[in-house]
Amino acid sequence: MDTKKILSAFQKLLLVLIGNTIYASAIVMFLLPNDLMTGGTTGLALFFQHQFQIPISLFVGAFNIIMFLLGAFVLGKTFAMTTLVSTFYYPICLELLQKLPFLSHMTDDILLSVLFSGLMIGVGIGIVIRAGASTGGMDIPPLILNKKLGLSVSFTLYLFDFCILLLQMTFTDKERILYGILLVIVYTVVLNKVLLMGKSQMQVKIVSSRYREICQAVTCQLDRGCTLLEAETGYLHKSSMVVLTVISHRELTRLNRLVLDLDPKAFMIINQVNEVRGRGFTLGKKYRSNPEQPSATPLK
Repeated sequence: MDTKKILSAFQKLLLVLIGNTIYASAIVMFLLPNDLMTGGTTGLALFFQHQFQIPISLFVGAFNIIMFLLGAFVLGKTFAMTTLVSTFYYPICLELLQKLPFLSHMTDDILLSVLFSGLMIGVGIGIVIRAGASTGGMDIPPLILNKKLGLSVSFTLYLFDFCILLLQMTFTDKERILYGILLVIVYTVVLNKVLLMGKSQMQVKIVSSRYREICQAVTCQLDRGCTLLEAETGYLHKSSMVVLTVISHRELTRLNRLVLDLDPKAFMIINQVNEVRGRGFTLGKKYRSNPEQPSATPLK
């Protein structure tokens, strides 16, 4: 097997283990000591622990195995391979961390526990997903419903979390449920941030009569590609060209200075895009023999 593939597989495995460890640590350090409510497999385990005295790690392990087999049957072998590690590692890690006394009861402040557990859960799940794997458990039913019925994964995931929180209302007070809702919101926001980290870029559209000079400046001085789009002004109906380029956040100030130096009256539209794929971002750059001649082909 190629050395790069081996290193890539090892890196993904390491990230899955780290992500699940952070997730389990949040449960042991903040969730369990303060009797906080949450969604997902852990929230379901809390309900069964209270109602039937089933240990959390035992329930999580059994439930993850059932969901793993169901996911493998419905979603295929590729999905099963990416979920295998989380399915078995997370409950074992949870059980081992519970035996470490210095990790339990970090704080008595419930709000601090909600914020830090939400932060750690979001980061942990985000690392696992970015590694191309799944945390298993309650992540699997929404994926199955999406494949069979076309339902939105995020919507069904939120719906399951809400139902799990309702189950926990049978043995806890309303205030704890509110903290549980806040926890779900915190780790959802953090999860989204982690998933988009390093992928978001700035898309810039520049309307100027000096579009050729601007395009050349972007290509030669910023080392970024650009595309010329054919446009027409709305009032005078004059033909015009729009320079389209995608840059990083750090390059935005420099681009703004380059454009205004060439044309102080240039019209710029700047917006953030969540992810960019292709040459110069997810693929390596290709350099021309003569960088002074930018290859910008109008798109119709």
